[in-house]
Amino acid sequence: MSLADAAFLVVAGFFSGLIGFVTGLASVVSYPALLAVGVPPVAANVTNTVAMVAVSVGATANSAGELLSRGKQLVWWCVLAAIGGAIGALVLLVASAESFEAIVPALILIAAIALLAQPRLRTLAAKADLPLLLPIGIVAVSIYGGYFGAGAGVMILALFLIATSESIWSATLLKSVLLGIANLVAAVGFAFFGPVDWLAALALAVGMLVGGWCGPPTVKLIPPNVLRIAVAIAAIGLAGWLFVR
Repeated sequence: MSLADAAFLVVAGFFSGLIGFVTGLASVVSYPALLAVGVPPVAANVTNTVAMVAVSVGATANSAGELLSRGKQLVWWCVLAAIGGAIGALVLLVASAESFEAIVPALILIAAIALLAQPRLRTLAAKADLPLLLPIGIVAVSIYGGYFGAGAGVMILALFLIATSESIWSATLLKSVLLGIANLVAAVGFAFFGPVDWLAALALAVGMLVGGWCGPPTVKLIPPNVLRIAVAIAAIGLAGWLFVR
């Protein structure tokens, strides 16, 4: 990897980290950036997962007080995310990421529509009283995050906004932490058994760490409804791009 490629990935990592925290769409920047510097698709997928841990580290470091106040509840959610991430990584190591790509645009599109309809869906979920929706959803999205990951942030953001009374700011922070756990567990598996491009992962991670750090204060400046609708529109764009590419 040339010095220019490394610098490109650091810059791409910063915007990926910032966009990833704010919208949950980090891979829309980081995955194409890896492909652009010549990393093969499957290697780019696992390298991206390893580097994405840095987004959560940066965001968590800038929001420690909010997270520590959640106690055992957050620990339980993290355990579920870790289980999902481990399953997703295992599936990727024995299968091919390309085998899942056909349904990825549909999953992202569903999450985007759920975000747009979130106020109504939250009301319906509260009336239906579905206590298992959140834990099952965390495991399911974490499996997807460890396996492929594109748009996983949008999915878990939609899940929290529909299944809980969390504000979009809190849901965004929780999304970053839980996906960070899922990515970390998957990254451990990939470190031993996956085709990780470590130089590319390091360059991306440096930028992502700073981008993730800048994420929490950025989100606080954006009106909740504007943020929710903007994330949904961006997710629809990602779904369309993945469908036609």
